[in-house]
Amino acid sequence: MGSLVLGFQEVDKTQFLLVGGKGFHLGELSKMDGIHVPEGFCVTTEGYQKAIVQNDAYHALLKQLTLLKAADRVQIAEISSQIRRTIMEAEIPSDVVKAVTHYLTQFGDEHAYAVRSSATAEDLPHASFAGQQDTYLNIIGKEAIFQHISKCWASLFTDRAVIYRMQHGFDHSQVYLSVIVQRMVFPQASGILFTADPVTSNRKRLSIDASFGLGEALVSGLVSADCYTVHEGEIVNKRIASKKLAVYGLKEGGTETRQIDPDQQKLQTLTEQQIMRLAHIGRQIEAYFGFPQDIEWCLADDTFYIVQSRPITTLYPIPEANDQENHVYVSVGHQQMMTDAMKQLGLSFYLLTTRAPMRTAGGRLFVDITQNLAAPAIRDMVIDALGKSEPLIKDALLTIVAREGFIKSSPVDNKVPSSVKFKQEQSSSGLPTPFESNPTIVTDLIKSSQTSLEALKRDIQTKSGSDLFDFILEDFQQLKNILFNPQSLEVIMAAMDASSWINEKMNDWLGETNAADTLSQSVPNNITSEMGLALLDVADAIRPYPEVIDYLQHTEEDSFLEEMFQLHGGKAAQEAIYAYLNKYGMRCAGEIDVTKARWSEKPLTLIPIILGNIKNFDPHAGIRKFEQGRHEAFEKEIELLDRLKQLPNGEQKAEETKRMIDLVRNFIGYREYPKYGMINRYFVYKQALLKEAEQLAHAGVIDEEEDVYYLSFEQFHDVVRSKKLDYQIISKRKNEYKLYEKLTPPRVMTSDGEIISGKYKRENLPVGAIAGLPVSSGLVEGRARVILSMEYADLEDGDILVTTFTDPGWTPLFVSVKGLVTEVGGLMTHGAVIAREYGLPAVVGVENATKLIKDGQRIRVHGTEGYVEIL
Repeated sequence: MGSLVLGFQEVDKTQFLLVGGKGFHLGELSKMDGIHVPEGFCVTTEGYQKAIVQNDAYHALLKQLTLLKAADRVQIAEISSQIRRTIMEAEIPSDVVKAVTHYLTQFGDEHAYAVRSSATAEDLPHASFAGQQDTYLNIIGKEAIFQHISKCWASLFTDRAVIYRMQHGFDHSQVYLSVIVQRMVFPQASGILFTADPVTSNRKRLSIDASFGLGEALVSGLVSADCYTVHEGEIVNKRIASKKLAVYGLKEGGTETRQIDPDQQKLQTLTEQQIMRLAHIGRQIEAYFGFPQDIEWCLADDTFYIVQSRPITTLYPIPEANDQENHVYVSVGHQQMMTDAMKQLGLSFYLLTTRAPMRTAGGRLFVDITQNLAAPAIRDMVIDALGKSEPLIKDALLTIVAREGFIKSSPVDNKVPSSVKFKQEQSSSGLPTPFESNPTIVTDLIKSSQTSLEALKRDIQTKSGSDLFDFILEDFQQLKNILFNPQSLEVIMAAMDASSWINEKMNDWLGETNAADTLSQSVPNNITSEMGLALLDVADAIRPYPEVIDYLQHTEEDSFLEEMFQLHGGKAAQEAIYAYLNKYGMRCAGEIDVTKARWSEKPLTLIPIILGNIKNFDPHAGIRKFEQGRHEAFEKEIELLDRLKQLPNGEQKAEETKRMIDLVRNFIGYREYPKYGMINRYFVYKQALLKEAEQLAHAGVIDEEEDVYYLSFEQFHDVVRSKKLDYQIISKRKNEYKLYEKLTPPRVMTSDGEIISGKYKRENLPVGAIAGLPVSSGLVEGRARVILSMEYADLEDGDILVTTFTDPGWTPLFVSVKGLVTEVGGLMTHGAVIAREYGLPAVVGVENATKLIKDGQRIRVHGTEGYVEIL
């Protein structure tokens, strides 16, 4: 019989590809003590291959299918249907028939069986094919079983399975199907058990859905189920559904749907004792597989039978803690406006830069703020400060703090962050500033950062091998000194506080909301907004040369710059782009991850934006935009001061306000500089490290240079030292990264794995309005452009940019749009600062904006009130 058919007990860990996900898990479950699995066997993928491998018609159709894309729905339906027919008509090979007959005789061929599909690409860590293939219940008799084995094979080519594989990059010819034939259980109740709460992801909460009859009715959504929640050995919640229907097996085969007697419809499906027994089984299975499970169960004659268990692939991983205490983690990505997964080297760089207690999970960074929440003296300040970067984070933290006993209070107040200390010192004076508004402070800070960067560029030239890694580690200290320079933090805090003061006082005194928004337009020394305007100047340099424009419209090579100088005007265009890259080429979207391609490494990214600028703007638009913003800010200042002077005590109010306006105008632009300095240094390190990677590739230690991105800084150092690398590390990390890319990181999570989602406290919004945070005032209507990657930015004048997040690398798009909507962000995150400076109405922190708003829809952005309407 060989490996054509395997009994559940015969399946071992090496046979995943023979029996697929379901078959493998049933094999494991059937070996566990105390777990009841209805007996059965798997017709392996070898049986499937044997049946179709000789079939020419199948291969011809498969060839046609591989040429299609997921969007070609009509052709997919047609070809898939022909493939299914071909498989159904193919004869099952005689040795497969013989092997199946042998097992049926052993288990009793007069019994009823469930016949289920188990695909080899099913229940993988980074793709769950659950529900893609078919299941048939209560099949009686040999002939019927063989017929349904063919049906299962054919179900590998249902339209939905084919499209799913196309979308997830699976090759149709490399996905095989095993068929499970399993003794039917005729249960009085059945359902699904999740060993982690599927809604909040809390690993300590176990959730059970239960209804009468067979579980298929529940899975297909035909019936409502009771829902029980068990937390640490205690039933904490029960929802008893009204159960009008149930599906039962028929003696002669097949199933029927029956009405439930009215007096039984409200009965609890499982008793308390049964709920606890099932919860215990769930924890036992979870411990065996070492991962939270989604388990299908049924209850017959007071015995629980397990018919399936698979890993829950949608859970976000928990950051690792070294103790059993409760911890609270806050997402760094939501504050840094970069929620994508990061590769190992990128995480490493950030961990070497930060001073905060940092953890990684799911390829993202999280700050453990448990200690700050435990110290009453600074708790409120920390929550408020985080609320400035993300209001939904603040709401989530308030939810956690309100829970009795989740965080133990600690009287120790020795860990006050410097920014908080600074705020404490200032709060007593009433005015939020320790020094007068002296613009030379900013110029001096910028100059000192640049001098230090020049020294780094010079000194790193002489370093290589192990010395280079030691040198970079030392320089990280220098980077920290610059980033956390107290004077630098004071300048930023003074500007932010002055901005809040203006908004608060102008509202109180004049009834004017968000006055600081207009006053922040076109401020000096903002390296990020200058970068957007500078790209308009690049467009000006290229605009006079049609030949260059035509060349840029058609080039797809990253080496386009070298080849450009032969064209008429090519040299001028080349110089303009090189000058831009010289100053801003170390930036890119998602720039805190050093492994992402910088503009200098992939200048092609900028071409659509430059071409858009040529199309949408007249010459000298950069200067005009800046001057217009400056003029509007100046007019606003005069208007506010004039109105204040009319008030009682008006002269003094005007004088205080003038001081605050000067602080904002002189200092708010600097807020963007420290990150620019950090990204500059990162790029210098990266270029030096890539030379090491080049040598490793040359020596055959690594396959390709970019493989080093999957190593931590320390591991990379070890490889350079030893000239050895275990390649399994790279393969494992690449697979993990694929999985992490698909996950959505939570803003706030606990050490139980629970995801706390904050909410906006907002009433009186118009019907259908989508709430967010108002960060830059004004009202604008236009066409929504939903853009998830800068390379695909095709903008027209008057468009509104809708995206997940905007870090500084997105700024060049801001000059082309009339408004901004993002899923992530707060009052002081980069996108908000630049939107105010460019005078763009903006609403950020709009949950699921890129899904709720469709590309091309007309929308209205209420930047003052903080909501978006789809028109």
